[in-house]
This record gives sequence, structure tokens and C-alpha cells, in this order.
Amino acid sequence: MRAGHQGTGPGAITPDGCAVELYARLPAGTEPDIIAAAVPPGAHILELGCGVGRVTHPLLERGFTVTAVDESPEMLERVRGVRTICAPIEDLDLGERFDVVMLASFLVHTADAEVRRGLLRACVRHVAEDGCVLIQREGEDYHRDLPRERVDPGGFTVRIASSEPVGDGVHSVRAEYVFPDAVWTQTFRARPLTREQFEAALAEAGLRVDRYLTEDRIWVRAVPAA
Repeated sequence: MRAGHQGTGPGAITPDGCAVELYARLPAGTEPDIIAAAVPPGAHILELGCGVGRVTHPLLERGFTVTAVDESPEMLERVRGVRTICAPIEDLDLGERFDVVMLASFLVHTADAEVRRGLLRACVRHVAEDGCVLIQREGEDYHRDLPRERVDPGGFTVRIASSEPVGDGVHSVRAEYVFPDAVWTQTFRARPLTREQFEAALAEAGLRVDRYLTEDRIWVRAVPAA
């Protein structure tokens, strides 16, 4: 388990505190539609941090080719119909270029700034010159007005219980997922980034914002800097 990360609940827990059984239950929501609207039809997508395929499988159904990467073999066991690669993202070097590279699940907010640089460098290494990188950011109020919860139409509750500063701009976040038959928790470390800090991190890696895909600026389409 990574320092500052912990998970509880039934089933396998990955090094960053994610529960495999939990993520197998979570719906894809609007994310596949956001992605599909931002990229060419039939594009080859490199999905970094695919988990159990929550978004992978809907993208496959929409006609995309997906190469799915995750560091957890337990997560990858749930992924079907695509090439899978078990590896840490920041170390990945496939010697290939993709139409689209996707870095979702707020991975850009990793607490370790050097790991964040590695993640973004991996995106740049693998994106085609005329391709794009899709990044999911935290909501700009993610760490405020807590506890905060949402009842999903599927009948479970997602709660961000707390976000406590632990030094050097890093927060310790506790999330809870309450289902009728099971409860999971995840404690993890995250580094909030303002819009300016986020764009500066992209620029450092050789990327620039092409456009924000959603009104809340959570989903971003970036392209290689000229």
C-alpha cells in the first residue's frame, strides 16, 4: 500500500486504496459520451489507469480501439475485448503513438509532483503529433464544503467525507461508498491544482489546453504544444 493510501471493504484492494469489487459496480456515467464527442470516430485510444474497464467497455461498444493500461493485475482481470498492459503509467514506453491518450480518474492530482510529471510525460510519449490527450481534473470545489454526498440513481451513496491538509499542498481525502449490501472506503492523498497550476503543469510537459470539454472544466482536451 502506498504511503497515505488505504482502502477497506470486500475484495482485493490496490496499492492506491481502490477496491476492485467497488469499481466493478460503479457505472460509467457520462464519461464515454464526453470522450466520444471529443475525438475522431474509431480512434485508437491509450487508456492510462483503466481499472476494471468501467469506461473501456463502453468505448469499445462505441467503435473505438482501446489499449488499456493499469498497474493492478486484479483490475485488469476484469477488462475484456481489448489489449491490456500491466505497468505503472509513469514508466510506460510502448514505442507506439496513439490518436488519443486518456488520463482520467483525477490521476493528474497525484500527491507526488514528480509522479505527476512522469504521468504527463507518458502521455506526451504516446500521443500522435496530430492527436490529443484527454485529462480528467478534480472539480474546482472538490476539497470544499465537506462532507458532501451524492445518491446515485443506481441506489448507492458516494460521500467525500473529509479532505485534510497534510503539508506541501497535499490533502488526505477520505471517500466512502455505501451500497445496500456493502460499504467501501478509500483514503488517498491528492494535490489540488488551480486552473493556472494545472495549465502550467501541462506546459512543463509539452502540452497545452485545446479546450475544456465540460462547463465545470473537469474534462480537458490537450494537444502537443507547437
